[in-house]
Amino acid sequence: MGPLRSVVLAGGGTGGHVYPLLAFADCLRRHDPSVRITCVGTPRGLENDLVPPHGYDLRPIPAHQLPRSLNLDLVRTPGRMWRAARAAGRVLDEVVAEVVVGFGGYVSVPAYLAAWRRELPIVVHEVNVPPGVANRLGTKLTKHVAVGFPHQPVQAESLRHARVVGVPLRRGIATLDRAARRATAREHFGLRPDLPTLFVAGGSQGARSINQAVAGAAARLAGAGVQVLHVMGARNEPVPVPADLPVPYVTLPYLSEMELGYAAADLMLARGGAMTCAEVAAIGLPTVYVPYPHSNQEQQRNALPVVQAGGGLLVDDAELDPAWLERHVVPLIRDPQRLAAMGAAAAGYGRRDGDEALLAFVHEAVGR
Repeated sequence: MGPLRSVVLAGGGTGGHVYPLLAFADCLRRHDPSVRITCVGTPRGLENDLVPPHGYDLRPIPAHQLPRSLNLDLVRTPGRMWRAARAAGRVLDEVVAEVVVGFGGYVSVPAYLAAWRRELPIVVHEVNVPPGVANRLGTKLTKHVAVGFPHQPVQAESLRHARVVGVPLRRGIATLDRAARRATAREHFGLRPDLPTLFVAGGSQGARSINQAVAGAAARLAGAGVQVLHVMGARNEPVPVPADLPVPYVTLPYLSEMELGYAAADLMLARGGAMTCAEVAAIGLPTVYVPYPHSNQEQQRNALPVVQAGGGLLVDDAELDPAWLERHVVPLIRDPQRLAAMGAAAAGYGRRDGDEALLAFVHEAVGR
């Protein structure tokens, strides 16, 4: 494989698009520190908080939500989109891009269009079923489509011929040895080293229904000797937790180093976002998945294959309450043999090399 000289990465809006983009950028730089990496994003998306601090060039370009029905916005869309594509094209020309790798989000559309007009290779990486609107359009402009999970080509016609490469993960997670870091991680959070630990996180925004259920079960969990590390979400109002519990119950608004939470945990309670599913499966962390209910069920589709492989449990958001946690989570987290079997099953489904596999796929697309 010849070296890549200039790569444009497109993706933004949410962590599900930005985190794999950053992990792949790190992989590119790890293999060749001289490669030019340019990221395109929206002026207000999460990428503005994450990409520049990681040392990557972020170029904001205008991006507009694609309408899903026939309305006035649909009439305006072509003009808006081509103006955005021209802005993306100026970035591609300036950096002499060799390839555009897109991870989704509306900003990917103008990047795909600009690359298509210049006959540059386009690689689309998708982690959801059904694919997002932007990547669904991207799949019509290129044959180089990669997905994160084996179930995606089976469940989505537009991904039928996609290559399964896994999900690029940050090195701190992809190389995590949970057992080796457990003691230091628990000390970091002020947790006891000898108690079973439940790690609760509802995604970067948090999940109020999960927060209420777990906080409501705090006394029951503590009574069973279960300590809790609970990330409530920076945009959620904190849910009160009893102050006189006999074992630690640690709350945080946000946790940037998720690998520390994973290392501290025996069991996780989480939504079913694609990045969460990819991370906990890769490191073999048994997880109780509570998919977000107000959507097209993509979180349930993300979590179900891991659960079917034996790596976790699945519960509807409406069923999650303190009584359910007492009936199901307490006996599970106090059963080391069952947890070990579930962890091994999750690790057997997950993979840690998504960044390397995607890099090989990009080299293949550029070589063609």
